[in-house]
Order: sequence, then structure tokens, then C-alpha cells
Amino acid sequence: MSSEYKIRFESISMEFPGVLALDQVSFGIRQGSVHVMMGENGAGKSTLMKILNGTHVPTSGKFYIDEREMKFQTTLNAEKQGVSMIYQELNYIPDMSVERYLMLCREPKKGPFIDWKGVHKEAKKILEEENLNYDPKITLRNLSVSDIQLLEITREIKRNQVEILIMDEPTSALTNAEVERLFRDIKALKERGITIIYISHKMDEIFRIADDITVMRDGKHIHTGPASEFTQDSLVKMMVGREITNVYPKEKIPLGETLLEVEGLNSEFSKLSDINFKVHAGEIVGLGGLMGAGRTETVRAICGLDPYESGKIRIQGKEVRIKSVTEAIKHGIVMASEDRRRYGLILCRDIRENISLSSLKRITKKGFLQIGRERKLTREYFDELKIKAPGMGTATLTLSGGNQQKVVLGKCLMTQAKVLILDEPTRGIDVGAKYEIYKLITELAKQGIGIIFISSELPEFIGMCDTAYVMYKGKIIDQISRDKMTQENIVMLAAGGKIDG
Repeated sequence: MSSEYKIRFESISMEFPGVLALDQVSFGIRQGSVHVMMGENGAGKSTLMKILNGTHVPTSGKFYIDEREMKFQTTLNAEKQGVSMIYQELNYIPDMSVERYLMLCREPKKGPFIDWKGVHKEAKKILEEENLNYDPKITLRNLSVSDIQLLEITREIKRNQVEILIMDEPTSALTNAEVERLFRDIKALKERGITIIYISHKMDEIFRIADDITVMRDGKHIHTGPASEFTQDSLVKMMVGREITNVYPKEKIPLGETLLEVEGLNSEFSKLSDINFKVHAGEIVGLGGLMGAGRTETVRAICGLDPYESGKIRIQGKEVRIKSVTEAIKHGIVMASEDRRRYGLILCRDIRENISLSSLKRITKKGFLQIGRERKLTREYFDELKIKAPGMGTATLTLSGGNQQKVVLGKCLMTQAKVLILDEPTRGIDVGAKYEIYKLITELAKQGIGIIFISSELPEFIGMCDTAYVMYKGKIIDQISRDKMTQENIVMLAAGGKIDG
């Protein structure tokens, strides 16, 4: 085999209980290239990468780095050989400081002890080099998903010994400016001869940075070749095994009564000012804007996660004061958070328990859980959402990102909500799974549910929303009807500008 390959997989298979995650996978990755991995959630991409970084040991098969067979038992073994990985799902300790997070496992020492002054100095240097304006002492709990994603990328890039860097959906929570920064970093790493494996579902990114592309489906290797061999259509067809002609299956649905009305909402805590909008039955209402504009803060206030000082919230014309998530659910408002692992799931519990978690009143009688009723109701959502798992007793932690998101949606739907808030509902999800979620959202709207939709992917936002309220610095500055919902108009408003008409 040619020495041009930095990494070579040979007949790799990986079995979990009831699931063949990888089936005889063989291909090579060239030295110093940006190699993009494509495939639906559950196709085996992340599993293969976790074999490369020592998280999993393959059931059978071999892999080679620089033509030397490797057998990593732990991630530490892999790191010693220069393999580092940025995970799709953020793994962090909320109460850890920025400086400790950046220097974790590579702290400078004074004898046998950690040199904490050195930790602070090195972390501050890294932040300054990357132009990241974070207080080294602040805890991760006080940062957004985007902030933490950026810090994790920075931490891995700054590892001096890295030779192979795996990036699993690194831009799923980043702003456009942060994505551009990442691409500059990738170019610099490539110039240093570092091999980069990049997993993404964003087509525009892939063709900007890829040297080679590998497509996987159902745990099998489908094709590997230069990026020039592929088109968006051919990639999608290889990934899903069929053509998807209408990516956004949005239908024009007659609007019903006003389900939710927000009037003059103000929050010093969330820096929101005079928020006004309505959601009708059958309507998909978009909250647009750049990250930090106040979209997530607005919906957190509405569903009881954050406080608000003044303003009115009306449900079907009746004014309510929502002070907790429990009260929001009681009034028919439920939210699927952008950070599903932190706010949406209990990862160590199984699918059934997670789906039923917010609907315990429906399945308890005189304080006792009705197991049979719980199984019956959760099975309906498990089947309807087509969650890929051996059964409802499967631990949620073992699911792919797309299937974890489906569990979150199942939990929301089981509450029988009137208003469903979806904050970045397809973050880190492949094109096939996205299509299934779009169809589900459309079906829910047809059933008369009002939907608030937040997405940083403008084609998705435009393709799914009936109307949009665009936010800038904690305020809604304009409402756009579907016929004026263009990328240019949304970007102009999101940047604080105005549009004609």
C-alpha cells in the first residue's frame, strides 16, 4: 500500500449489543490532507473515529498510522501517538474555569504539583493569540454553546504534539465569523502537515475545505475519492441511498387561532427589550438573528427558564405568568433546547424514561407510575419518530446525535403541547434525518400546533418558516413575511440594517 496514506483502515468491524455499527470498513486517508467524512447519523462515522482515537476497540479488523499497526486501548494511548478529537457533543464540566479547561491534562508543573500561576499565564497567552475575549477565571456554566465549542476547538488545535486532528461537526454551534476563523486555522494546520478528518453535514463547508471525501451508509464504506469527483446531489444520494428532491417539505397551512402572544416583554437578566410577537395554530414562526441577538434568551424567558421583569404572555387569549418550566408545560408550551445533552436528556437513562420524563402526570395514578401506560405511549413516539435503536430500553448515551434529537422531540410531543419551541432542532444532524424532522414539523403544524423555530442555517430557516421576526441586540427590529424572506434581507436586518418595503 502506498506510503502516501497517513491512516489506513483494513476490514474494521464494530459490534454493539444488537447493532453492527461498522461492517468491514476499508479505506485510506492521505498525509496532510483535509479528509471529509459524510453519512447519515448512525452511518458509523463517529464510531470509526472513536476507534482511531482509542475510545472503542474494534471487534475485528486493523488500522495503521504511518504503516504501523495501532491498537489503542484508551484515548491517552491515542494522544501519545498524536491523535486528537473534537467531539460533536460537547463534554465539559460546567463549573470548570476557562483557563483550567484550556490547559486540562497538560498543566505546567512545579515538581509534583500543578503550577496554577503557569496555568493562568499559558491560558491567557492562548486566548490572546486566538483573539478570544474571555475572562480566564469565568466558569463554562456562564458561557454559550458557541463559546464552549470555540474553546474546545482552540484547546485541541493548540496541542503541540497533534499529528491527526479529528473534528466531529465542529461548526454546529459557531457563528459565520467563527467558522471563518476555524477555516483559517485548518489551513494553517494543513500547512504544518497535520492530517485533518472533518465530519460535517453542511454542504457549503465540505466543498470549501475538502481534499478527499469518504461516504458511509449503514456502517459500510460506500466510496472514497477526491472532492472534485462529487456534487451535492451525488453526495446526498450516496448518503441516503435515494434521491431527496424536495429538501424542505413545507406546505401552506391555513392559520388558526392565536395560541401565543408576547407583548412588551423586558428582561434585564437576558438583556431583552420590548419583545412583541404572535404565534397562530398551524404557523411556523422564525426567530432570526445572529448568535447573541437574543433569540434563545427570548424563548428561555417564555418557557420559564429565565426570569423577565415586565410584559405579558397570553395563551389562547388568557394572560399567564410563567415562572418555571413546569408551569410552561402546564400552559402548553414546551421547548427543545439547542444543547440537548445539557438541557434535553438524561443520558444515563434509557429512551423510554427520557421520552416520558416531562409527562409524568399523564402516566401516574395516585402517585404511582403506570408502567404499562408509559410503555404504550412512549412506544407510539418511538415508532412515529423512527428512532434507530435496538429498543426503548437502550441508553440514550449510546445513540447518534440525530437519534438523541428525536428522543428530545418525542419528550416534547408527549406533553401534548400547543406551542412547540425548537431551538436549532437539526444541529449536528445529517441531511436524511433533517428531512425526516422537517416532515415531522410540517405534520405538527398541520395538526394545529404553533411552532417557534430558531436556526442559524438560513436556507433551513427560510425553507421552513411562514413568517420571521428578526432580532438585533435583544430587540425585534422587523417582521418579514414569507415572500420577502431572502438571505439578503435576513442578513441585513440581523446586522442592524433596514430593508426596502
